[in-house]
Amino acid sequence: MSDRAKSPFFVGYLPIPQGLRSWLIAISILLLVLFAAVSWAVGTTQDDPGPGAFRFDFGRQTVTGILEAKPYPLVHVKQGSERIPAGHTIILSGQGKNGAISRAEPLDGKLVEASGVILKRGDLDMLQLRGGEAGLSAKDGQGGMIAPKPEELGRWKVAGEICDGKCLAGAMRPGTGLAHRACANLCLAGGIAPVFVSSKPVEGSEFLLMAESDGGPLGDWFYDYTAVYISLEGNVERRGGLLVFKADPDTIEVLK
Repeated sequence: MSDRAKSPFFVGYLPIPQGLRSWLIAISILLLVLFAAVSWAVGTTQDDPGPGAFRFDFGRQTVTGILEAKPYPLVHVKQGSERIPAGHTIILSGQGKNGAISRAEPLDGKLVEASGVILKRGDLDMLQLRGGEAGLSAKDGQGGMIAPKPEELGRWKVAGEICDGKCLAGAMRPGTGLAHRACANLCLAGGIAPVFVSSKPVEGSEFLLMAESDGGPLGDWFYDYTAVYISLEGNVERRGGLLVFKADPDTIEVLK
């Protein structure tokens, strides 16, 4: 009988021949190591998605405060919760890709109770409201409480990226960059608050709630510049614990 006839031969429905078993094990181990190395190499080339996340581990949070509906809904907290202290200012959103504008407008300037789940990234906080009045409702006993008076901080030229505040805060990972552009524009079209992520801190914060130069919500001009690295000028004001960037679209410049 020839040497070729004596060579082990693999048949799928039969046990692996003894002569092929060690070779098959070695190849399997080699492929596993190779796949792991390729996965690690690809992963190291990706941008860090950041620390933002839904904080379901915090549980449901309920706060009382003064609601401001423009440029986008936010609450200046007067009576806080375990995770949201009094004196804090938190942006509101609805569920999914929906903002809270229609729910907030009838309550503008009033004392409200807001309840939901926190999204948090650094000093950027957002509260995703529960549905119906359980999520947002008027509260008795305003007692002369009003929203903090805006503090003008002058005109600034900033460089960075326009993002939707919800995904940026942790609803999506990553919530920045061109890979997220389509999703960001859908969220912004649904009324989610836009946030400018500055490459350098402005008055100690890299996250600025965006508005038009007149203080209202952004017009449609920004859709072409979402998730693009740009420079932009505008006036900055402090509202409670948030900075609001009143952008001048005539000054926009694409940097890369």
